[in-house]
Amino acid sequence: MPLLEIRNLTVEFATASGPFRAVDGADIVVESGDILAIVGESGSGKSVMMMAMMGLLPWTATVTSDVMRFDGQDLADLSTRERRRLMGKDIAMIFQEPMSSLNPCFNVGYQIKEALRQHLGLDRKERHNRAIELLEQVGIPSPEKRLNVFPHQLSGGMNQRVMIAMAIACSPRLLIADEPTTALDVTIQAQVLDLLTGLQRDTGMAMILITHDMGVVAETAERVSVQYAGQKVEEQPVTDLFATPHHPYTFALLAALPERATEKHLPTIKGVVPGQFDRPSGCLFSPRCTFADETCKSTPPAVQPASLGYARCHYPISAKTEETA
Repeated sequence: MPLLEIRNLTVEFATASGPFRAVDGADIVVESGDILAIVGESGSGKSVMMMAMMGLLPWTATVTSDVMRFDGQDLADLSTRERRRLMGKDIAMIFQEPMSSLNPCFNVGYQIKEALRQHLGLDRKERHNRAIELLEQVGIPSPEKRLNVFPHQLSGGMNQRVMIAMAIACSPRLLIADEPTTALDVTIQAQVLDLLTGLQRDTGMAMILITHDMGVVAETAERVSVQYAGQKVEEQPVTDLFATPHHPYTFALLAALPERATEKHLPTIKGVVPGQFDRPSGCLFSPRCTFADETCKSTPPAVQPASLGYARCHYPISAKTEETA
């Protein structure tokens, strides 16, 4: 049984100009100990999908799915109290911006200890010792002194480490890392990624890494799910994806990597991700795809078999096609 299974997830937001579909029939399967990367441009619904699963979206969102289960438990039928017991303990999330996720009015020690009090029921001394242990585990020097500082007194990298400490405080079985290296310099990025992969290896937890950085994916993930305009367009093991991408969008993303550039100018993907009013009737990527024809523009594509990376495409790229592209 998968640790997390989501089938045909759809998220629509009510707006003054009509409903906007941010996630459109997405699927996710995560096994225990798995590291899944979800990649795609900004606006492709990566974070919304995870927020929907955790029940963190505002009242303007309508969430539907065929299946949404964690360890066999139906997440859609959870009461508010049951969801609060599960989220933060068995499922934890490192949010994208630590400075907007940490409460500026409380020191970092209080914020870590609050999670321990809510979910584990530790007494004051146990919470204090565990908080020191967590800060030490994530590589924060002088952890006992750091318990009393406020978020604004720490650097971006240190705040990110505090967020990680809060997320792993209750030894979650699934950790969701939403752009954990955004706005960090390259050295700190490497440290944070090493920290996350080390924690995953030591604890055996599953991890979902949300990112748009393909370099991070190559170094960290085991499987990659590529998302575009709210739809999953391809999923493969990381080595296979980099060697033989099947969806034109994945092919274009990889072609834009500086280390793969063969011309003087770095390749780009023309156009933008479709929004509320310009969604094509056929393949959502067709206005930007160099391979698109009239069928692509008028008919939604079916999902291809696993041998073609579950590509949502009429004409998936094979190894032979890629050689001549």
